[in-house]
Amino acid sequence: MIISTDPVHIVLLSAFVLMAFIQAWYYLAYYRKAFKVEAGDNIPDKKLPALSVIICARNEALNLREFLPPVLEQDYPSFEVVVVNDCSEDETRDLLEEMQLRYPRLKVSTIIKDPGFAHAKKLAMLIGIKAAANDLLVFTDADCRPASDRWLRAVASSYADGADIILGYGGYTPVKGWLNRYVRYETMFIAIQYSGMTLAGVPYMGVGRNLSYRRSFFFANGGFGPHNHIMSGDDDLFVNRTSTASNCHMMLTPESFTRSVAPASFEEWVRQKRRHFTTAKYYKSSDKLRLFMEPFSRISYYGLLTALIIMLTSWP
Repeated sequence: MIISTDPVHIVLLSAFVLMAFIQAWYYLAYYRKAFKVEAGDNIPDKKLPALSVIICARNEALNLREFLPPVLEQDYPSFEVVVVNDCSEDETRDLLEEMQLRYPRLKVSTIIKDPGFAHAKKLAMLIGIKAAANDLLVFTDADCRPASDRWLRAVASSYADGADIILGYGGYTPVKGWLNRYVRYETMFIAIQYSGMTLAGVPYMGVGRNLSYRRSFFFANGGFGPHNHIMSGDDDLFVNRTSTASNCHMMLTPESFTRSVAPASFEEWVRQKRRHFTTAKYYKSSDKLRLFMEPFSRISYYGLLTALIIMLTSWP
């Protein structure tokens, strides 16, 4: 290889080294921490706190039939499952009434549709939170399945050090197709990002598919507060606004994971991403800077590497 002394080449090489350094910083300071699996404490049943699982469902009868039983059948001594039937127009109501006969732990709160009043998921979550009998709340979605029947034990163990917020990993179920592969890869990378930063003491988000916090903490911090008017952000904005290095913990044991149904079409995936992007502008400034610099440095790194190979290599 022949290294040029051209000023343009030197500038490009300097920029490449800077981008490589920034990328190395993210991997060493944040991402590598996500691969440290924390086993959690083996708490005796008599000391396990009571939990309330909250699921908001709108026209989710098919998913509830398949995914709600694994939640209700968790190996945990004291918990309830609160399903908020959010204006469903399918068979959700009948299904939940049927399941209540088989599962005494199941509680149902219903929101009646009002054509003159549109509301976001935050209202359904608030109703579920108020209906919950316990202080420790666990959130997941109607299309989510816990990876283990010890999922709730993993959540409870994460509160052992007095945390107020517990973040978990919510992946997607593998199916055939390149879109599913990409969605699962992207989800894994985002999880490495927010879990690594949480373990490094700078938490910035969580996912509603696997999230827990104290009911008392939620109300003490004004609930959804200044973000109540935003249609999305029912999970990440509350975490971003209230989490600190001391009150937010990450659970990474395989039994603590959940699996969801991935977007089945490109259009559905685009709608999901648009919804997610609407909340990023409300993040703390420091979080926005960290989240901007990582993809910027990564894209710049590969772009500059390609340019340097073309410009500085003497081809045969």
